[in-house]
Amino acid sequence: MRTSREIQGDIIAGAKKDHVQLLLLKFENDAQARIWLRRLRPRIATTRQVAAFNAEFSKARKQSGGDDPKALNAVWRIVSFTYPGLRLLAGRDPFPSVPTGSTQEAYKQGPAARAAMLGDTGQCAPEHWLFGNGTGQPVHAVLTVAADRPQDLRVALTEEREEAARHKVVIVFEQDGATLEGSRRGKEHFGFKDGISEPAIQGFDAPDPNRPEHKKGSPGTRIIPAGEIVVGYERDDGMPTGLPDWARNGSFQVVRRLAQDVPGWWAQVGARLKDLKSREVVPPEATTEWLAARLVGRWRSGTPVSKCPHADSPSDAEAWSDNDISYRDDLEGEITPLFSHLRKTSPRDGLLVKPGDTQTVPEKGALDGRRIMRRGIPYGQPFDPAGSAGNGPDAPRGLVFVCYQADLVKQFEFIQKDWIEEPDFPHRDPAPGRDPLVATATDVSFKGCQVHFEQFVRTEGAVYAFAPSLSTIEALADGKLNGGGGEDGDRVLTAPFVLRPADGAVGTDKARLAMRQDGNLVVLDERDQVRWESGTAGSGGVTAVFQEDGDLVVLAPDDRPVWKSRTTGNPNAKLVVLTDGNVVIRAADGTVIWQTNTAH
Repeated sequence: MRTSREIQGDIIAGAKKDHVQLLLLKFENDAQARIWLRRLRPRIATTRQVAAFNAEFSKARKQSGGDDPKALNAVWRIVSFTYPGLRLLAGRDPFPSVPTGSTQEAYKQGPAARAAMLGDTGQCAPEHWLFGNGTGQPVHAVLTVAADRPQDLRVALTEEREEAARHKVVIVFEQDGATLEGSRRGKEHFGFKDGISEPAIQGFDAPDPNRPEHKKGSPGTRIIPAGEIVVGYERDDGMPTGLPDWARNGSFQVVRRLAQDVPGWWAQVGARLKDLKSREVVPPEATTEWLAARLVGRWRSGTPVSKCPHADSPSDAEAWSDNDISYRDDLEGEITPLFSHLRKTSPRDGLLVKPGDTQTVPEKGALDGRRIMRRGIPYGQPFDPAGSAGNGPDAPRGLVFVCYQADLVKQFEFIQKDWIEEPDFPHRDPAPGRDPLVATATDVSFKGCQVHFEQFVRTEGAVYAFAPSLSTIEALADGKLNGGGGEDGDRVLTAPFVLRPADGAVGTDKARLAMRQDGNLVVLDERDQVRWESGTAGSGGVTAVFQEDGDLVVLAPDDRPVWKSRTTGNPNAKLVVLTDGNVVIRAADGTVIWQTNTAH
């Protein structure tokens, strides 16, 4: 897998750049979007490229005594598509069969529709989001640009903005991210070392000869099957994903903007410590740092509480083993609490589902199947009361959370819903409480006391996307998906196909089918002139649907048809936008049973 030219470079190799910009994009014209994608394709980073660079970078860093080699620099680009974006490029539904409870269903619905289930309520609800809220500008694609140097990022972004404008690709939102500097390097805004606990990948990372389930040179980093992160490979449970062939070598991506109230969180920790001391349930010498470490599961340096329960012991010589954690001797959370962020997001070898269980839940065959590959980076300036306005308490700052997985439901959503946001995980009496670092407000059970924690991390935007293989990207640039494109550039739309005003126009250079805000279904030519219309302007029509019975209809909000092509009774028919400018419906035998007569 290390030499793969199919898997995009950030998924398992990791871009690992200090400066990142996410461009959230909307396609105004599907034909132009395909041209944009075709031109972007040579600039997309592959696993082979990124892995080779990272290996060279690591080697040079060791030779220099730990300093970053200034002569080694690169710019990586990664692209992913939301469900509406993928459907628009492909000209058909990429997942015509969507089992209930599946990752396809989650991807199709998007995070805004599933917000309540994920704990995104109140101030975190979609109506407060900056992007991806389901009612504002739709997001069709996420283009990630990552660079070692800020000047290289600026040059690359200028190129990408010009390319987008040239092809009617609108930048809906830009999200920056950058590694914090100085003593904060490698840490998130609350001050804790981050990115330590990522899994290793079978077939990509070398196993330790003495502990083959762990990555060589990285004690505690478990090697999990590639199929947990990349679609089309064997998974931990041995079960197939049920995804189509075009999804192979791709990965589902979650993007979340998480705002952090740094002074608020630390003030709360201090206040709770004072209360706990008054109740004499913590040592009199306990500090705010002591309590914060128990909420996270690590000290700020990254040292696990399980190894150093009394005080931080930062040591560069020991940092290589910061991920070598076991909770087997702390099953009830006396040292590292059961509600701590580390145990809520990755229980490791210390998960007893309920009291009385005699066996912990195995990592192999169970917990390994819940792992995700995180690629987050901080945004905003660090909090510093003595700094400038950008360092103040109200300045925007937080984490650009990005993760990859083969199954949104079994991995990211399960961790978020069933572990982080579940007060009674693992089941105890009293319940341990939610994750006090990132979850909604919660009461946690600590040393026999109930301690309340408010929420100081807010969701401000979210997107579900899919980062396809390079071969699938090439097919999408041709308007095809697994052979779904038409002959000689025709666009073949198979039922069920839904077209809304926010989806943009679908078609060829000479003809594009579009559903307008006024309720009219139209065919536009290459000069954006209307060549045909359904005549439903002002009728309340909001959606055009090519149905499985062969009928093309315009529906009102109550699903009442306000216009029909009157071609019902033709299962397996296809709606085809031809390169000559005509739009037709063909029966299963190829006979044209309806057309717009717009050839020119």
